[in-house]
Amino acid sequence: MDQRLPLLDVAKGLVRKVFPDHWSFLLGELALYSLVILLLTGVYLTAFFRPSMGEIVYQGSYQPLSGVRMTEAYASALGITFDVRGGLLIRQIHHWAAVVFTASLSVHLLRVFFTGAFRRPRELNWLLGVTLFVLALLEGFSGYSLPDDLISGEGLRIAEGVMLSIPLVGSYLTFFVFGGAYPGTDIIPRLYSLHILLIPGLLVALVGAHLQLVFTLKHTHWGGRGRTNRNVVGVPFFPQFLARTVGLLFAVAAVLATLGALAQINPIWLFGPYRADQASTGSQPDWYMGFLEGSLRLMPASETRVLGHSVSWGAFVPAVLLPGVIFTGLYLYPFAERWITRGRGEHHLCDRPRNQPTRTGLGVAGIALYGVLLVAGGDDVIVYSFGLSVNAFVWTFRVLFFVLPPLCFLLTKRICLALQAHDRERLLAGDESGDVAQSVEGGYTERHRALTADQRYVLLARDVPAPLDAPPVQGPRLLRLLVRVRIALSRWFHQDQVELPATEQQRRAIAAAVAPPGHQQEEDV
Repeated sequence: MDQRLPLLDVAKGLVRKVFPDHWSFLLGELALYSLVILLLTGVYLTAFFRPSMGEIVYQGSYQPLSGVRMTEAYASALGITFDVRGGLLIRQIHHWAAVVFTASLSVHLLRVFFTGAFRRPRELNWLLGVTLFVLALLEGFSGYSLPDDLISGEGLRIAEGVMLSIPLVGSYLTFFVFGGAYPGTDIIPRLYSLHILLIPGLLVALVGAHLQLVFTLKHTHWGGRGRTNRNVVGVPFFPQFLARTVGLLFAVAAVLATLGALAQINPIWLFGPYRADQASTGSQPDWYMGFLEGSLRLMPASETRVLGHSVSWGAFVPAVLLPGVIFTGLYLYPFAERWITRGRGEHHLCDRPRNQPTRTGLGVAGIALYGVLLVAGGDDVIVYSFGLSVNAFVWTFRVLFFVLPPLCFLLTKRICLALQAHDRERLLAGDESGDVAQSVEGGYTERHRALTADQRYVLLARDVPAPLDAPPVQGPRLLRLLVRVRIALSRWFHQDQVELPATEQQRRAIAAAVAPPGHQQEEDV
């Protein structure tokens, strides 16, 4: 059998593959198993959903809508909900799995960012991860729009307005996507093809490529005694990791099934079918599209007419330009940090976020920016619930959009430096024990407990490149300017660090641990 189907050669390496033993590395598996549940429940729903915008008169089980004209897509979604055995449960599991998938994927990307796991040689994996996140947003939006209820129809209406705001090609793009004047008769079938075929195929392919790179490049792991840039310390795939990951799969499925059974989500029967002349108050998209809703609500209405063409800045800037800038920055960040960092070697040890205060501050600033947009997307619900002024709320969040991220960056950086100073105090004096001793003179002092060797190693094992020096540069003016910019950015990124006390022997040991593979060391840890 092995001669005809040589699987044992692959299995030999897979069985002994080492996986780090830390909970933060399971975040990506949460996303993977949520995707598995999405695919399984999606296959079930596909058997009963009819992606047609042809109108019929509803005569189904839900009596409040009996006799109402609606599209076949909405009628089939109601049929799944009320007439198919287990249909509502599967539909809600599917929706909850989509929410958990995007959430776990987001947190996994944040873990990779804050720990520096995107650095060489994992830049391609970072690009794949960001692409997976973009595809997850598109997949969620397309699936959210398929039932053709009043809220999802409003989302499509907003998408039409955003496409129309694109200069020169907006009207042509809208006509092509909707198959004619809005709403047309083609958008639901086209979204259905994207939702069940194209985007899932891309997701599965990219997840496979991502996992292959993880196996090939090996995992990152947290610093500690015996853990270096040239090894991976953890548990083997079989049997320890396999038992854990299968257990996690069952746990994810159980939690999603419980949510689908007990926590109502997207009750489309309450919204009614979509009509272009109606709008629902208090409508909100899923959380992962909330930042686009908030950016549209915060942007003032403005328009410019150039050469006979109107440019609607109120839709183009918040829904096209801003997301383009955000995701372009995410794609380019690993290469930008590498450009302003002295080291070019491989990195397999995770950074403690406090040891990279600038990067951590940038990440928290991005989270603050996203939070402002997400809350602003629910301004109508918030002001109605608390009796606030809409104008005051919008202007407050317009100011926060520009003020809060820089404040969060500065505060986070100071907190990281304070935590580094706390690490220095622990290395010098040890941990507080809570025991108080009285001296013969009558004074009281607190006894400190010395750190263990493993604790000291974790605190000292950090890779902190020094800012780049300013070498003499000969060449064109543009080249000299580029070098000066790089040096200035390097100093801004690396200059604020707290020096930790360590003996010369400890410094050599740490230098050997964080050295990239293939780098010769004076001493072998």
